[in-house]
Amino acid sequence: MKSLIAALLLSAALPAAAGAADFPAERIMAMASGDWNKDGTADLAIIATADEDSGENSGLYVYLAKPEEGRLALVLSLPNSVWGSLPIMAGQEPELAALSNGSFTLVTKNESIGRDRWRQTLTVAYRNFDFIVAGYTFSSYDTLNPDGGSECDLNVLTGKGKALGQPISGKAQFVLLKDWKDEIARSICGLDN
Repeated sequence: MKSLIAALLLSAALPAAAGAADFPAERIMAMASGDWNKDGTADLAIIATADEDSGENSGLYVYLAKPEEGRLALVLSLPNSVWGSLPIMAGQEPELAALSNGSFTLVTKNESIGRDRWRQTLTVAYRNFDFIVAGYTFSSYDTLNPDGGSECDLNVLTGKGKALGQPISGKAQFVLLKDWKDEIARSICGLDN
């Protein structure tokens, strides 16, 4: 609860601190607060929509607390990187969640439109003063074909995981979030076959 209160208080200061991100507070779709860099202070991750007329996807913005300065500092700005643009439909809202180990998850999904429904989760960790993708989870189903689904849970750092209940193994990778491409995990999971 303390982290949530701290995040809310810190987010109130965003218009002043977020000049580089440059979005109004009403465009915030999701946020999570946790101690990403394990310095004992609450940090913040935000998903904000792009301008409705831009046609771009939403963006991810990560802030680390600077307690000595009493503010949050934008350390990662990834506009047009989170699937989904305005207007966001029900069942397509992106999600952020803080994990107890200091990582956070970024969820994108289509759980409502068309026959192909899917959910993708990236587990993001702070390592060596940057954010990396530590895990990738994907599941899908076809509303018209009960055998048309897929699933994969992959530890990107080890290259090991499971796809359709079977063990899989690929190259262990240390991929910065800013360099992430879904194809990295999808190829190991066999999702692009």
